Parts: sequence; C-alpha cells; structure tokens
Amino acid sequence: MHAKKFDKLATGILYTIAGIIVAILASLILYILVRGLPHISWSFLTGKSSSYQAGGGIGIQLYNSFFLLVITLIISVPLSMGAGIYLAEYAKKGPVTNFVRTCIEILSSLPSVVVGLFGYLIFVVQFEYGFSIISGALALTVFNLPQMTRNVEDSLKHVHHTQREAGLALGISRWETVVHVVIPEALPGIVTGVVLASGRIFGEAAALIYTAGQSAPALDWSNWNILSVTSPISIFRQAETLAVHIWKVNSEGTIPDATIVSAGSAAVLLIFILIFNFGARKLGSYLHKKLTAA
Repeated sequence: MHAKKFDKLATGILYTIAGIIVAILASLILYILVRGLPHISWSFLTGKSSSYQAGGGIGIQLYNSFFLLVITLIISVPLSMGAGIYLAEYAKKGPVTNFVRTCIEILSSLPSVVVGLFGYLIFVVQFEYGFSIISGALALTVFNLPQMTRNVEDSLKHVHHTQREAGLALGISRWETVVHVVIPEALPGIVTGVVLASGRIFGEAAALIYTAGQSAPALDWSNWNILSVTSPISIFRQAETLAVHIWKVNSEGTIPDATIVSAGSAAVLLIFILIFNFGARKLGSYLHKKLTAA
C-alpha cells in the first residue's frame, strides 16, 4: 500500500510539473500572438522597413531570413550527412573518435554570441567576406553542424543491424548498403532533424548580428548578378534577418511605431518557427509510412 501511494504521489507531481511547463509555454505563445497578429497585414509582410517613419514593413527581412536559411542548409546538410555517416558506419572506437565526439558535444553547447564573434573574426575579418550572407551562413553552419551531425548519427544507429546484414548478404558493398538500405530507413529521422534545425536557423539573431549585418539594403529584383550587392540572389551583400530586425527595432527605438513593428515581427517569426516544428513531425511521420509501409 505504501508503494502504491508513493507511486501515485510521484505520478501526480510529474503531471503537475508537466502541466506548469505546458501552461507557461502556451501563455508565452498566446501573449506573442495576441500582441502581434492584429498588426500583421499584406503590406506589413511585403513592405520595406523604415528607420525613422511609422508604417514600415518586413518584406526584405523576411526574404533575407529564408534566403539565408537556404544557403546555410546547402552548406551544412552535406557536411552533417558526411560526418554522421562516418561516425555511425565507419568510425572505430578509440581515442580519436572519442575526441571527435567530445568536440561535437562542446561545440553544440557554445552560446550563439560566441559563435557570432568567432564568425566575425574568421569569416568577416580574416577571410574578408565582410558583413554578408555567406559570413552568416558559415557562422550558422558552425552553430548547427554539431546538432545536425548528432541527429544523422543517431538516426543511422537506430536502423536495426539486420538491415545492414541483409544488404551485405545480397552481395552489395558496404557503401551501397549504407546508401540504398540504411539511409532510406533513417531518412524520416534525418529530415525531421533538418527541419527542426531550420527553425533554429530561421530564429537565430545573436550570431547574425556580427556576421550578416544589421542593415537591409533595397533589392533590385531584375538584377540577377550574384556579385552585385543589390541582387536578391547575391551571397556577398548585407542581410538583416527578421530576428535581427526585431532586436534592432527594440534596441534603437528610432521609429514611432517600434512597439507595433516589433510585436508584428515577433508574431510572424513565431508562426514560422511553429510551422517548422509541427511540419517536421508531420513530414517525418509521412516519410516513415511511405518508406516503411507501416
């Protein structure tokens, strides 16, 4: 009887803690949405931002956020896939592998401000890329690579060893087994991790303040020269993202409707992050059913 009472008490405490956490999270999300949604309109989503006049929009900042996300994923996904496949399928246990895993753990715990300063010193100053999209993308790659690598490694390790044995028994090579058997089985988990990392990249601000810059120059949508600073596809131009714009509006306060712009921008940012998170789970579930016929 004593054990049952203790079990019920412990269960009740756990449910209470979980309820408090959910309530805090829900209240925070609702607070941001209630404050920001009334200020969101088509003109706000597509208009140009203003530094001194009221009524500015977030069109360029929103585009910069998505463009920077795409460039970062183009760089980081192949690197994380290669590192994850090596650690899961080829790396032998030993001091070198343990050292690599320790480095990954350390890098994954670094504050984004530290990564931003590192990106400023290396990519902006040393490599002379200046404040640009490529500097921000490389800094975000350093920031997200450890987490994405661990996600790929864990997804591959969750594939049962009999799948590998079956591939090898059919006479195909180890690499072909990884490519044609293991990766398709682990793909739902890998895709889920990439989409979740996308939400993290989309909402990052601290690392981009020192690398991608704090200004959003007007873009010439008819200019497709990748080296031009006015081209929308140039990776060598400054690009103030939506998260950086929120920080800048709140810190400078030079526009009359700074509170309104900040609230609307925060609501838009939160909506997209929620879409990334819920979409990751839906996409992972869909791919799992599609690839495993479960």
